[in-house]
Amino acid sequence: MTYNRGSILLVEDDNNQREIIKTILTKEGFYVEDTDSGKKALELVKGSAFDIVLTDLRLPDIDGTEILKEVKNINRPCQVIIITAFGSIPSAVEATKLGAFYYLEKPFEKDQLLIVIHNAMKQVELIKDNLMLKDQLIDRFHLDNIIGVHKRMEELFRIVRRVAPTNSTVIIYGESGTGKELFAKSIHYNSPRRDKPFFAINCAAIPETLLESELFGYEKGAFTGALTRYTGLFEQANGSTLFLDEIGDLKPGTQAKLLRAIQEKEIRRLGGKETIKLDVRIITATNKKLDEEIKKGNFREDLYYRLNVIAFTIPPLRERATDIPLLVEHFMKKLNNTHGMNKALSNDALKLLMNYSWPGNVRQLESIIERAYILCEGSLIDVDHIPDEVHQGTTKGTPNEIDIPDEGIDFDTIEKELIKKALNKAEGKISMAAKLLNMSYDKLWFKIKKMKEKGEIF
Repeated sequence: MTYNRGSILLVEDDNNQREIIKTILTKEGFYVEDTDSGKKALELVKGSAFDIVLTDLRLPDIDGTEILKEVKNINRPCQVIIITAFGSIPSAVEATKLGAFYYLEKPFEKDQLLIVIHNAMKQVELIKDNLMLKDQLIDRFHLDNIIGVHKRMEELFRIVRRVAPTNSTVIIYGESGTGKELFAKSIHYNSPRRDKPFFAINCAAIPETLLESELFGYEKGAFTGALTRYTGLFEQANGSTLFLDEIGDLKPGTQAKLLRAIQEKEIRRLGGKETIKLDVRIITATNKKLDEEIKKGNFREDLYYRLNVIAFTIPPLRERATDIPLLVEHFMKKLNNTHGMNKALSNDALKLLMNYSWPGNVRQLESIIERAYILCEGSLIDVDHIPDEVHQGTTKGTPNEIDIPDEGIDFDTIEKELIKKALNKAEGKISMAAKLLNMSYDKLWFKIKKMKEKGEIF
């Protein structure tokens, strides 16, 4: 028989009852391990990952609630169902308060047993799915998944690694499209708060009156149309992270309320009298220079100092054009995986992209790559597939004519990273990698030889 419905530990000291239940569940497709001993059950729970524990409340050696407590201590996706006699119902109700999924009163019917078991199994599968999605989110927003080998990006990664484990308030500066929310999520999913959802709101996209309701919530009857109580984002994010994008667009009234919430670590719903204590980490972002907004009278100086505890700026793409080949490779790989194809970008098209100023930054680059990918009928995306806006906005010259920041660039690191990427793309074939890098075979071979001698490549 194939057991594909889940695994169950059955704990019942009545031999006849145990055999009947085991037969029913086994025929239903569950793997069932059974015992008449509570102490043996504790050992089995510690050593095996059961989906469901079905246990009698009254056992000869220990109480069924002890098994329940052990399951909860192990903190696995497992549901406990209590079997109880009529006289023990109060104890069974108490067990549900301790975390038992349900209790079955003896005698019970086969259909009743199976309904409870299947419902418990659905709950276990839901918990497992949520845990898997959470792991995927953590992997997705790992810093290694943010593309960039430019010196300024490496510095940002160091800052995020230092900041993420703390509760410090963070403000991220940068032009639209540079990836401010991506960095905010990376801070959250690399922090002790990673098990809680990430909450975000764009302060510029919502009118001031509605924004206050979204942030702080409101009580029933607080204003016309407030038919029920609404829990705002601050309350929803309690114990987690709240990302406030475009913080520079906040109106003065909302700025004052935000300042109080951060200072006092508490809020009051609109129309409410109850003070709600909070533990919320605040991350904000803006494409404005807040020090200039303060001089103009648009932004509160006291709020600025509350937000500006840890501050960093994401450089625009035009200032880290050496990252463009890596970003293009990432977007192309994602599109190929999505569409089940194997398209590539020509060297001429890459040169064209390298010479563009990218006012929309990484977001614009991704959109243009996707557009070219879709419109390209063949397997090679060339300059003809790149939209006119890029052709018209491209500076004349070679890809080397890019902006270099005052602190300079680490050219050796960038070159080595590009060589590794090209070799990976060419599946180790130096001749193909040389074509991707627009470099002679001999020159690339010599560089790879030097990298191997230094242990920088294998």
